[in-house]
Amino acid sequence: MLNFHSFCLLVTVSFLVLNPAACKKGCTEKCGRVHIQFPFHLRNTKVNHTNSYPLGFDLVCTDAGETMLDLPYVPVKLFVKKIDYKTQQIIIYDPQSCLARELIKLGNSSVSPFQFRQFGASNNVSFFSCNSMTCPIVQLESQVDFVDPMIVSCTKVSDVLSVMWLVQDESVVMEWSNPDCSSCAAQGQNCQYKNGSQSEIECLLCPTNKIPTSIILLIAAGGIVGLILLLLLVKGLFLVYEHYKMKGEDHARIEKFLEDYRAMKPTRFTYADIKRITNGFSESLGEGAHGAVFKGMLSKEILVAVKILNDTVGDGKDFINEVGTMGKIHHVNVVRLLGFCADGFHRALVYDFFPNGSLQRFLAPPDNKDVFLGWEKLQQIALGVARGIEYLHLGCDHRILHFDINPHNVLIDDQFSPKITDFGLAKLCPKNQSTVSMTAARGTLGYIAPEVFSRNFGNVSYKSDIYSYGMLLLEMVGGRKNTNMSAEENFQVLYPEWIHNLLEGKDVQVTIEEEGDVKIAKKLAIIGLWCIQWNPIDRPSMKIVVQMLEGDGEKLIAPPTPFDKTSSSGTSATGARRQNFELEIIHEIEE
Repeated sequence: MLNFHSFCLLVTVSFLVLNPAACKKGCTEKCGRVHIQFPFHLRNTKVNHTNSYPLGFDLVCTDAGETMLDLPYVPVKLFVKKIDYKTQQIIIYDPQSCLARELIKLGNSSVSPFQFRQFGASNNVSFFSCNSMTCPIVQLESQVDFVDPMIVSCTKVSDVLSVMWLVQDESVVMEWSNPDCSSCAAQGQNCQYKNGSQSEIECLLCPTNKIPTSIILLIAAGGIVGLILLLLLVKGLFLVYEHYKMKGEDHARIEKFLEDYRAMKPTRFTYADIKRITNGFSESLGEGAHGAVFKGMLSKEILVAVKILNDTVGDGKDFINEVGTMGKIHHVNVVRLLGFCADGFHRALVYDFFPNGSLQRFLAPPDNKDVFLGWEKLQQIALGVARGIEYLHLGCDHRILHFDINPHNVLIDDQFSPKITDFGLAKLCPKNQSTVSMTAARGTLGYIAPEVFSRNFGNVSYKSDIYSYGMLLLEMVGGRKNTNMSAEENFQVLYPEWIHNLLEGKDVQVTIEEEGDVKIAKKLAIIGLWCIQWNPIDRPSMKIVVQMLEGDGEKLIAPPTPFDKTSSSGTSATGARRQNFELEIIHEIEE
């Protein structure tokens, strides 16, 4: 840091040396191409120069940017071409190339405080009036023997003897001797009167028109050294940043590992903890068949959903199923069980909180813009649910059959990623077996596979989850429920012909504007149709479903509708059932 401060100081000093405006006020000014400094000054500036500059060195800067010497008591206009402060010479010219018109007014008088520079003996000159020429006054040396043809038609105005000026290239050189600032100028400095005196001179640390080479080299060397030090400082700061960044990543990685490790073994809460977490069950999130759900808070940053299981539900097997199953599951598309409560007769489950709620909230036709998520997002949700079910079927030590896949049991996080929840009806079986034995139907009406109701359709297996998933897909496509649950005795699956009409482009209930969205809707509909085949063996595995969802759907072919009474599907279904009966019936694993 010390080196960096030194570099900044060096840059500041260099700026002061190179920038005349940063010097003491009045060091230097400029008019056009003429640099103006002591003893000259611009009379038309706002600076008060009284008693600080000698008489006769007044300059005026015209609107055209020309510098004019304003001599007292001399009615001539002498324009300044250049001022050399080292030799103390000033070059006078006329911007209209008619310098003789001003010189004739001088005669052979002096121009105080200046003297014309002598290049030899004095000369006698004659002035002629030539109205036909650009400059009406022409000056010629009197001793010239021949007659210049340019002045044949001109009239002599006057002769001036013993003039000291010499006109070269339409300019005249004058010089001054007092005040003498040549020694200061030779050192690359300005000068001024010392302490208000009109005779004693002192030098200023301000540049003239040219900066000495030694100062330039010193500034350049200092700049290079300072730049190197700055680069080294930046590199050092970068290395420090990388070091602490790596340490932070290591810390975050350890924290994540510990968090995941703790998640592998859900926390056990007391009922008093549950009441504290939910603030006395003050905010309800809803109520299902197995109990009410409340919003809770583990800390200011961690919100949770707490499901209080009904005391009258079963003999505790649903609770054991859910805790035992969820403790084995760790997948991005499966909700995480943070903890549970088994305190006396009180049963509760603690999950992550998802403010978007369940998928049921977003089931709406495309024309309902306030709710409909869009076909791309629906496809991503469908794929996420499929991957979660595939994990349950193949990714764990035992095959996990959910038996209650429906929109209410698919939660949506803030990134609209789906999370499968509610494992109260789940069953475990070895991965090398396909079917399970059940004594009663389980699940949600409208999503229960036919074989769960009646063994005439085959044995219960992992294909039952695929049927439920298919019904969920069709509801996502149609934006409405496929079941009528107004009266349980009249319960029926409302699977009309509109899904097939949609695939054939005849459906008028679902309005799809974009061609790409039509492809997505048809793909989801075809996959859903395959998943709800009545014959379990005709349904694809969830691995195949994921592959179909990830594809473009161009080669997918819709199956025949299972509700077509005129089709020959009855015969094929019988054969399929016979094949399915050949699968070995196994018992579910008791936890």
